[in-house]
Amino acid sequence: MGLRDMFRYWRPSSARRGDPRQFGRWGEKQAVKALKRRGYRIIQTNYRSALGEIDIIARDGDVLVFVEVKARRSSSHGPPAESVTPRKRRQISHAAAVFLKKHRMTHVNVRFDVVSVDLTPEGQTEIIQDAFPATIF
Repeated sequence: MGLRDMFRYWRPSSARRGDPRQFGRWGEKQAVKALKRRGYRIIQTNYRSALGEIDIIARDGDVLVFVEVKARRSSSHGPPAESVTPRKRRQISHAAAVFLKKHRMTHVNVRFDVVSVDLTPEGQTEIIQDAFPATIF
């Protein structure tokens, strides 16, 4: 294993120890890096409304993308993207509607993506475009 491989699997100490907030922030940073590499332009991170939270809001060409980030340390509960429940999808959709209304973006193409950050040794970061449809539009 070379030096590059060793750093590939290195995790911040707080993420290794199990602080969920630190782990989540670290996963979101990895997702932002992956999205930027794919040409997304990041608009906002950690958007919160009374109806829910959106991890990342970005532009992919002319499409406004609402991104949910899911990170896992092990594969025992299945792939990270599978943990975006119907309830979570509704919350994200509602928060997206609030964001669009607040910013007067009534005629914009939107999409809901999931970034799956798999932290197992064989894991990778995967961007799942159009991961789910909006539930309220």
